Amino acid sequence: MISTYLSHCNLSISEAVVAGQLAELDAYLDTHSLSATWSYQIPELGEGGSCSLFGNLQEAPFLLSDFVSRNSESERQLSRLQTIAEYVKTATGVDWFGIYQARPAEGIQQLLKLAYYGAPSRPLFPITEAFAATSNNIQTYMSEQARVINNIPDYVAQGGEYYTCDPKVQAEVCLPLLNQQGECLGIIDAEAFEQECFDEYKLAVLVAACIRAIEYLPS
Repeated sequence: MISTYLSHCNLSISEAVVAGQLAELDAYLDTHSLSATWSYQIPELGEGGSCSLFGNLQEAPFLLSDFVSRNSESERQLSRLQTIAEYVKTATGVDWFGIYQARPAEGIQQLLKLAYYGAPSRPLFPITEAFAATSNNIQTYMSEQARVINNIPDYVAQGGEYYTCDPKVQAEVCLPLLNQQGECLGIIDAEAFEQECFDEYKLAVLVAACIRAIEYLPS
């Protein structure tokens, strides 16, 4: 699974390092269990809904139960995903991390944020070519390729399009969530406030998170 995932995503990191991190994650999941998060604060969106107005929160929380049926199984699944997010925080110290699943939402297919830690952020990303022009999340989902940007200012200066939610973010990694058939069912997103943050170790933690998270996506 590790070799297949790395090859599919075009990631050049050690399989052995990923295997080690997967074992560490499994041990963490055996001994930790966080509660599922069914509602969270989200930022106001700018004109046209393309940009988050960072620091300006909507008054009403976002209700995940409007998009995912709440029952004992989904409670368990979201608990596992939130625990995976907490492991990523513990293992890497990155400043923001989220797990998204592609689901029908508001009449179109979107990436829905199921679990995360860090500053409030938008809950839904429309899966469209127009949104892919600036969104690493959507580009990753549509291409099924890893996107590693270790220096966002340089990336933008060289002409790269970049969707900014938190202006403090200096580096970002997006990886696809692939099932055993190689189908992309969602993505993970990790952000750091320092440049050149994502070394092989942190990437291995994120790949391990992807490999386990796919098992807990709700139906």
